[in-house]
Amino acid sequence: MKAYGVNELRRMFLEFFESKGHLAMKSFSLVPHNDNSLLLINSGMAPLKPYFTGQEIPPRRRVTTCQKCIRTGDIENIGKTARHGTFFEMLGNFSFGDYFKHEAIAWSWEFLTQVVGLDPDRLYPSVYENDDEAFAIWQNEIGIAPERIFRFGKEDNFWEHGSGPCGPCSEIYYDRGEKYGCGKPGCTVGCDCDRYMEVWNNVFSQFDNDGHGNYSELKQKNIDTGMGLERLAVVVQDVDSIFDVDTICALRNLVCEISGKEYEKNYNDDVSIRLITDHIRSATFMISDGIMPTNEGRGYVLRRLIRRAARHGRLLGIEGTFLAKLSEEVINGSKAGYPELEEKKEFIFKVIVKEEEQFNKTIDQGLSILAQAVEEMEQKNEKVMSGEEAFRLYDTYGFPVDLTIEILEEKGFSINEEGFQKAAKEQKEKAKETMDIYAPIAQRLGISKIKIELDDLSLKYLEPDAYYDLVHQIAQRKSVRDEYVQKLVEEVRQHIKDAGIPAQVDGRAKHFFSIYKKMVNQHKTLDQIYDLFAIRIIVDSVKDCYAALGVIHEMYKPIPGRFKDYIAMPKQNMYQLSLIHISEPTRQEAISY
Repeated sequence: MKAYGVNELRRMFLEFFESKGHLAMKSFSLVPHNDNSLLLINSGMAPLKPYFTGQEIPPRRRVTTCQKCIRTGDIENIGKTARHGTFFEMLGNFSFGDYFKHEAIAWSWEFLTQVVGLDPDRLYPSVYENDDEAFAIWQNEIGIAPERIFRFGKEDNFWEHGSGPCGPCSEIYYDRGEKYGCGKPGCTVGCDCDRYMEVWNNVFSQFDNDGHGNYSELKQKNIDTGMGLERLAVVVQDVDSIFDVDTICALRNLVCEISGKEYEKNYNDDVSIRLITDHIRSATFMISDGIMPTNEGRGYVLRRLIRRAARHGRLLGIEGTFLAKLSEEVINGSKAGYPELEEKKEFIFKVIVKEEEQFNKTIDQGLSILAQAVEEMEQKNEKVMSGEEAFRLYDTYGFPVDLTIEILEEKGFSINEEGFQKAAKEQKEKAKETMDIYAPIAQRLGISKIKIELDDLSLKYLEPDAYYDLVHQIAQRKSVRDEYVQKLVEEVRQHIKDAGIPAQVDGRAKHFFSIYKKMVNQHKTLDQIYDLFAIRIIVDSVKDCYAALGVIHEMYKPIPGRFKDYIAMPKQNMYQLSLIHISEPTRQEAISY
């Protein structure tokens, strides 16, 4: 058997199923489309749900994909073992009411034994305990002896992942040999050791799970195949783990080169090396799909991955920023299957460097204060950090609470999470008192609802976008002109000043109105002003995207087609989109103001 590389195996799989009449589709984005049940795409079939349920018509009844996936449910275990990873690629062949068990089983066996070249005597199928049909196909059509076919219960051989299509499955295990086994006399398929590795899973989608344990028969019977590309590479290349397959190993070795550490010499170093290797893969692909570091949702997942990787770089003795260099290796190793990585690499690097630099400013002071707190706890023989202390680290110094928890756990400590939540709630109530000053302004200006978000780190004053949201709603009214605008703006400015808003925010407001007035003096129409001003903010710099959302959303009614994309995307993504949608002459005119 040839030790095929990851990129070769991906190509071989897609080409094989194309030869069986399947349409090879490009991987879907990691951002779910019209699916609120998922934060990130976590399986090959997840983006295909509408086809399985019949909500949408598939481009062809037979489809094959290699889908990028992320699962972070066991993020705390990443690095601690060689089994766990957040990012993986899932090979899949799918039938939407076309072929079913007979073809799915036969083709899985053909690909593994005849195309890849795995030894048939080292392969063992399993079926759901009540699936006699699948058992008979394996025995009578494929020719597997009954004692080599294993029946397992729902926990092992009934596939479901939250709501959506599900059903019994038939897995194929590969015997990697005694060197990977536990040595126990009864070691066989289903053992928890690494000897028998599942490489293929044929899911026979017959039911739809509503997410509450209720199953209904699907209108059409479907096939959903899942085979982890990295897992297949582990078997084909006969290596210990996913961190040893060709493309990931190259990335792992680069981590070692940058840090000056040698893999498999020190357990703690190995944990950091594996964690960084895994997390930078996830981060690179997430950013390429338009996800930006934020403090909520999938953006927070990205931020946490980058910051965990950066911290473990410190533990390895790496100084300065280094993650963008690793991201470049990720791109070089994966661009054969995902050419968009090469196209977006400069943007990916900028996002990673910016986030890493911001974190480096935070982490030094935070780690020092946390170390002092741990020392005091040790002196007092305490094992639980007070919620107030943990919140002080977060509120005053911007040190992420999940990182505090992680570091304390490594040292055998914990935090009082209830106390932390209480302190956070008290601070929010104090911040609300600051917000109350804006209510009279809003009432006088006829604004019924003002969206006010608080700065995540300080919680002491309004963010610039909240301030702009108020000002934009004033400026966009057609009846508002020069003197009246200036009068209202001065009133707002005074209240901002009284509330202690930083001077730079006031400075941005002046800049806003200098541009506005210049455009008016040039006799631009109101629509032209809105157009140019929105573009001006977007292309200026990413920081000014705070203002862009308010401008576009409030000033366009109805919204022109090209700006609908901006409103649907996170604020930080507007700049990237503008590079695609805005012509260079228009950009230059906007920038000239």
